[in-house]
Amino acid sequence: MTIPVNKNWPLARRKRALQQRARILQGIRHFFVQKGYLEVETSHRIPTPAPESHIDAIPSDTWVLHTSPELCMKRMMAAGYEKIFQICRCWRRRERGDLHLPEFTLLEWYRAGADYHSLMEECEQLIRSIAVTLEREGKIIFRGRNIHLSGPWQRISVKEAFRYYTRTSVMEALERNLFDQIMVQNIEPNLGIEKPTFLYDYPAERGALARLKQEDQSVAERFELYIGGLEIANGFSELVDSEEQRRRFHLENKSRQSMGKCIYSLPDKFLAELDSMPPCAGMALGVDRLVMVFLDIETIDEVVAFTPEEL
Repeated sequence: MTIPVNKNWPLARRKRALQQRARILQGIRHFFVQKGYLEVETSHRIPTPAPESHIDAIPSDTWVLHTSPELCMKRMMAAGYEKIFQICRCWRRRERGDLHLPEFTLLEWYRAGADYHSLMEECEQLIRSIAVTLEREGKIIFRGRNIHLSGPWQRISVKEAFRYYTRTSVMEALERNLFDQIMVQNIEPNLGIEKPTFLYDYPAERGALARLKQEDQSVAERFELYIGGLEIANGFSELVDSEEQRRRFHLENKSRQSMGKCIYSLPDKFLAELDSMPPCAGMALGVDRLVMVFLDIETIDEVVAFTPEEL
């Protein structure tokens, strides 16, 4: 009998990576179930996304494919759910490169009574738990560097990072519209090199859905996790004031308009329920990038079954 030759060598080559990816997903679920979280599923097609200037949704008929499950999961928190998590597919326009896919996998979780500091601690626990699952506790190797997972992990504020790695203040960077460029070129490559690093207290202008810090209203209680210079996750203490959130959405739409982008209608059902949401914190973690880090893989293409170009 003639055995057909498998000509899809890229897919065959990824077999080990996809096997390890499955173990990581199983480890994520085990971690959250053990901590009493409820796994939930929310709709992938929604009427409108949360308006954010730098995130563009992909249309699906007259609705859109969600860019994250955030709006629906927060509505669940407002309805009385206290600890929930979800692993799902998300979609964003104009995102393609070695680290980006227009369709990607996101882990998102919310916990009532938590703030961004306690979620940083829980994120540490999650990553270490996955390392144990993969028998890589203690350290991982990524981009030629030994990255130690033992605690405590480094925490540095955005203001401190600008002082250490640039000659520009946060305020100047924002005024000159250079904040994102400086972050990508000068700051991010230096984060999480020896240990994973949390970059926290983002300027209020970069926290559209985050609660402002009580003692310093110029910053939002937002953080990002970096490992080996790669951003892995984004989290914050949640804003639970519907009027303030509405105001911020209008500002984000004005920013979108100034960049020549479409204006999104406001998610009115979300806003109507937001005041019922308890004080809580939420976090989104890029599963594809996490797999890259644990397997020491340089491009996101090698940790998914199919890239868009292969379909």
